[in-house]
Amino acid sequence: MAYDYAPFPYIAPPGLTAPEPRHPVVIVGAGPIGLAMAIDLAQHGVPSVVLDDNNVVSVGSRAICWAKRSLEIFDRLGVGDRMLAKGVTWKVGRLFHGDKPVYSFDLLPEEGHKYPAFINLQQYHVEQYLVERAQELSDLIDLRFLNKVTGHTDKGDHVVIDVETPDGAYQLETDYYIAAEGAASPTRKRMDLPFEGQTFEEHFLIVDVEMQQSPFETDSPERWFWFAPPFHNGQSALLHKQPDNIYRIDLQLGPDTDPKAEATEEKVIPRIKAIVGDTPFRLDWMSVYKFRCAKLDNFVHNRVLFVGDSAHVVSPFGARGGNGGIQDVDNLGWKLAAVLSGDAPATLLNSYSDERCHGSAENILNSSRATNFMTPKTPIEALFRNEVLNLAETHPFARKLINSGRLSQPCSLHGMPLQSGDHPLVGQSLIDAPLGDGWLVEQAQGAFTLLSIGGAAPQIDGIRPLHVDHPAPELARRYGTGHYLIRPDGHICAHFDSPDRDQITAAMARAKGQHP
Repeated sequence: MAYDYAPFPYIAPPGLTAPEPRHPVVIVGAGPIGLAMAIDLAQHGVPSVVLDDNNVVSVGSRAICWAKRSLEIFDRLGVGDRMLAKGVTWKVGRLFHGDKPVYSFDLLPEEGHKYPAFINLQQYHVEQYLVERAQELSDLIDLRFLNKVTGHTDKGDHVVIDVETPDGAYQLETDYYIAAEGAASPTRKRMDLPFEGQTFEEHFLIVDVEMQQSPFETDSPERWFWFAPPFHNGQSALLHKQPDNIYRIDLQLGPDTDPKAEATEEKVIPRIKAIVGDTPFRLDWMSVYKFRCAKLDNFVHNRVLFVGDSAHVVSPFGARGGNGGIQDVDNLGWKLAAVLSGDAPATLLNSYSDERCHGSAENILNSSRATNFMTPKTPIEALFRNEVLNLAETHPFARKLINSGRLSQPCSLHGMPLQSGDHPLVGQSLIDAPLGDGWLVEQAQGAFTLLSIGGAAPQIDGIRPLHVDHPAPELARRYGTGHYLIRPDGHICAHFDSPDRDQITAAMARAKGQHP
């Protein structure tokens, strides 16, 4: 079933006829990251203007694989349940070498989590849900489609933005400018910022096909990955299911591929038939691409802030692009709100750059390792990979060496400046567990929260208490006893054996960047 790319309405902005008052935040780009950023800020009470040069959601499925932590963040933003209902839930992956199964893995073998390890959901659905959620918050989010940013000037204490529309040009002033324009970021290019990394010469074909008959051998959707399958000799292949009976197929093509020639029905249809046989199918979308792993050295440039692919790009293997961008949003939103309200110094924004540079570097490292394993460049590398695959069928130790795109997980912030203490859970993102009639993460994220297990804690201004006398087995097993100070983005920033008011207050001040 083809998606209906209905255009969003264009409304002539007020700046065309009269100067607008300075806005606290202007977000450039209404993709999933820019929209999520606007919603996050709105939930912290911060108004924003969102500018986009288009008026439809992204064409093609693009990002499809959304990790558990991203779903928890989307839940806080008001679209998680909708995404879960529409998405295809999966947690089992199977690896093949040639036509032989190597092994399978379960990404979330334990119970006691609201959200699954992953869902598959096309980016156009995610963007649609986020637009509709933003429209519900229209008193704080001003969505402006067909508003193209053509330039900007950082004036030190604000940014002036040049915008073109179908009705003419105008200017905006903003305290903070957030670039969420994607990998080609015009803002980054205008500022001539180095975007260092590695370009991989391999070409890959992405095809979305609609099939009423499932190619999987089980009733449950899975992720199937082949090294050197018989239908695509010497290369790799990937198969996922998406909603509406759409299946994502990724095929490695090699470095010497002609992208224009390969992205044709004459080339693509025989490749798909080699995989699915006589099963009827319809081509929904296709693209041939090669990719980079790269990032900015700094995501904060005075009043200009970079998020998502504008700040960092990775290979698609491991679903680290969209998920990493959502974690950028989660990290930046509460900090920018605190700075704008006067509750934290402007220097707190530097911690966004430090923490998410760290997270994106970790993503790039893992993504590059996956790519190198999948596409060996020398006979020695190919020999190593093939021997690992041969051993993995019967030797569990070898399975840890296989890398077909190890899937996205939140990074640890342990030891970074906003965290206090050396408890092993400090710096970690919250692990969900049942809590009363709901779930830990949904009750603990979004504001500074003190989770107290097995003992009461003092009431402290600015900290939401969450006291648990009789924890569920999963909560007790994952957290034991004690008091955990949790940041609005769900990272544990301190642990206390006893509820000392002064220690807790000092840890929160440190988490806000108010003192070392």
